[in-house]
Amino acid sequence: MIEIVNKQIRIDGKPQLILSGEIHYFRLQRNEWQDRIDKLKLAGCNAVASYVPWLCHEPRKGELDLDGRTRPELDLGGFIDLCRDNGLYFFLRPGPFIMAEMKNEGLPYWIYEEHPEIVPSGWDGRPAATRTVDYLAPAFLDASRRWYEAVMAIAAPRLQPNGGNIIAVQLDNEIGMLSWVSNGPDLTDLVLDDFASWLARAYGPEQLAARYPFRLEDAESRARAIRSPEEHYAPGLHADLGRYMRNRFARYVDELRGYAEACGVKDIPFVVNIHGTGGGRGFTFPIGISQLYETYEGKPGYLSGSDLYFGDLDMNSFQDLYLVNGFMDAVHDEHQPLTSVEFNCGDGNFGSTFASRYDISAADLKMRMCVAQGNRLINYYLFAGGRNYVLEDKPGDGNDRIAFTGERHGFAAPVSPEGELNYTFDRMARGIRAVRAVEDKLAAMKEERDAVSFAFIPDYYMTEYRYPGSAAMKAIYENIESNRAHWSWETMARAMLLAGYRFGASDIQNKPLRASEVPVLALLSARYMDRHVQAKLVDYLREGGKLLLYGELPLQDMEGKPCALLADELGLKHAGDFRDSNHAYPSLVAEGWAAPRPEARTHFAQTFQAEGSAETLLRLHGEGKACGFDIQAGAGRAIVLTARCSCDIGLFRTALEKLGAHAALAHDCPQHGIFMTSTRNEQGERFLHLLNLDGFDKKFRLYENGRPLLDGREIRLGSRDGVMLPLQVKLSEAVTVACSTAEITRVEERAISFRLTQPEDVILLITPLDAEPSAAYHAERDGDALRIVSRQHAKVDEQLTVAFAAPISPI
Repeated sequence: MIEIVNKQIRIDGKPQLILSGEIHYFRLQRNEWQDRIDKLKLAGCNAVASYVPWLCHEPRKGELDLDGRTRPELDLGGFIDLCRDNGLYFFLRPGPFIMAEMKNEGLPYWIYEEHPEIVPSGWDGRPAATRTVDYLAPAFLDASRRWYEAVMAIAAPRLQPNGGNIIAVQLDNEIGMLSWVSNGPDLTDLVLDDFASWLARAYGPEQLAARYPFRLEDAESRARAIRSPEEHYAPGLHADLGRYMRNRFARYVDELRGYAEACGVKDIPFVVNIHGTGGGRGFTFPIGISQLYETYEGKPGYLSGSDLYFGDLDMNSFQDLYLVNGFMDAVHDEHQPLTSVEFNCGDGNFGSTFASRYDISAADLKMRMCVAQGNRLINYYLFAGGRNYVLEDKPGDGNDRIAFTGERHGFAAPVSPEGELNYTFDRMARGIRAVRAVEDKLAAMKEERDAVSFAFIPDYYMTEYRYPGSAAMKAIYENIESNRAHWSWETMARAMLLAGYRFGASDIQNKPLRASEVPVLALLSARYMDRHVQAKLVDYLREGGKLLLYGELPLQDMEGKPCALLADELGLKHAGDFRDSNHAYPSLVAEGWAAPRPEARTHFAQTFQAEGSAETLLRLHGEGKACGFDIQAGAGRAIVLTARCSCDIGLFRTALEKLGAHAALAHDCPQHGIFMTSTRNEQGERFLHLLNLDGFDKKFRLYENGRPLLDGREIRLGSRDGVMLPLQVKLSEAVTVACSTAEITRVEERAISFRLTQPEDVILLITPLDAEPSAAYHAERDGDALRIVSRQHAKVDEQLTVAFAAPISPI
């Protein structure tokens, strides 16, 4: 039985962490399956995932092969059973779309040939630039239903609740992604009919008449007006189209779930995969959340999963991953946990050019951050490479294979197409094994948070479509895009994390915003913000909420109409905008509590005249125009910074402290580049999660609320290393790890193994048991406390096992 409860995945009542590896059975010879599974187990994974390619299993309509009669490697049930026999769970990903570099994204050619009407047209009636389809076209749904009936006949008897090993089923893959990246919304005649029905439900006749210059009943003029919108209604159309698409995607996912459940697939979670990372960054990832959150938000039995393609986790990108996880969680309900169903691993050599070369730490550091933030399922993608076979009915496209990557596939995977381990495997495996050693603890832990939350506004990322001829939409989207991420993430979010803040995110668009639940809100704001969101912020301040606003103060709603509810509440009157240019180099001068600090260069400032008793914090040099304020608002307080600032850690820390949010964790390292957070379960057991994002060792002490941690010892965190240090972690009825500078790697009947991290590690155990004598460590007893001091230097020999004279009876 699988339950989604309290941000946990519980299997037969026990919280579980699922660490999975993607192995494409159809890209391997059947006699290679066991070898790849052996290597997955060597890495420490406890599950296997795989897409199920419709293109391969039904290349001709009605000629289904799911048992390997035409090609042995197509025996889906045989592969799932082999995973079961190896003690592994299975995560099934049957499409219909699977992407995975497959031709037609994994759909059979005959789908397009028999049903050309399912291929969308977009702006100005242009054909779709990608091989996507109209998801709700009857012909596509009918074919998808029959595909699900075939796959689920294999899957249903193998579900974990039925005694098998399948623990989750993904519904389609990266829904809406192809339309977004090509700026080609699905605007077939069928979609336009459906959109018209949606509009009729969303608005009354008078509202529609004022909003659009066409009648919904006139299909011909309606089609022209929607596919080629005029400027005066384009902003409204973009807003409506985005909201409609969310609803459409949700109905599609529910349709697929219905097909699966009709075939007996029940009592396991259904997964929706969220796309959006690109170029090694997460700036656009929330677009995927915006597109798809209505498919799973607050719906029992659904999980959302991320696609994380960040490459190395470093000072450039670490805040991206932290925010991505936070934004995903912001739209979840109180039970839905985080998962990542395409967790990039390997060496980055996707083009087989050796141009990209990830550090060995890449997968390890990303996984550690995700686990600390509450990810309960991580699927390493792609774990093992393979080969693309030639289709029997050759398409004549230059290679005639099932995919467009040539014969070999998965060049970058930790396990090559030929089964060789690349240089990233060992470090990835080390991290997996560390997590697995304490998985029963981590699976039930939550990140501890400071009294600040990062605001998430889904509509700020509803920018996947833009009519090319609309100047109004260009202006709106460019402003939103310039404020919602990029520089803003790299200044405020990065500064908050480097200052030690641990924070989640709040969906302030769709969920209640209460000062009692969100004492301090950090908001990246654009010039445009929906009226109802501004009104919620006004109410939040009036009831005592504290707001740190960075970016621009909204002066218009999301359709470009004047709306300055928040500015009016704050008593700020817009005085003008200033940008740098070839011969203008504006600088910011600090005042009030922000002073003294050096003048700082800026490339943009939105200035205001304060009509109340606001304290000015920032002004433009020479101009005297103010662009930073500390304002009492209602029972609350707002610190408003409307100029582009540098990553001034002290400025953002002081601002948050003025608002009442203090970072509990701190270190005394003079260099930055340390990420730290902590997790706790209901029993009070904790882990400190530390990452060194730089390529050199760092020495520091850790503090919590001003008190030293780890007995005040100075610790050394190695170059690009990550550790999970236990605090009051009970490993058995007889042994509790009070604190340790070493990482737990294995708990056995009479021994505990650690990964050493220091020149001299210290492990403090609370236990009546005595440690066996060893040349590797010195043991000192003080009452119930047993202090283990390693005699091994971590850089010489990092493995240490503490053996006991009597069984420790692991929990």
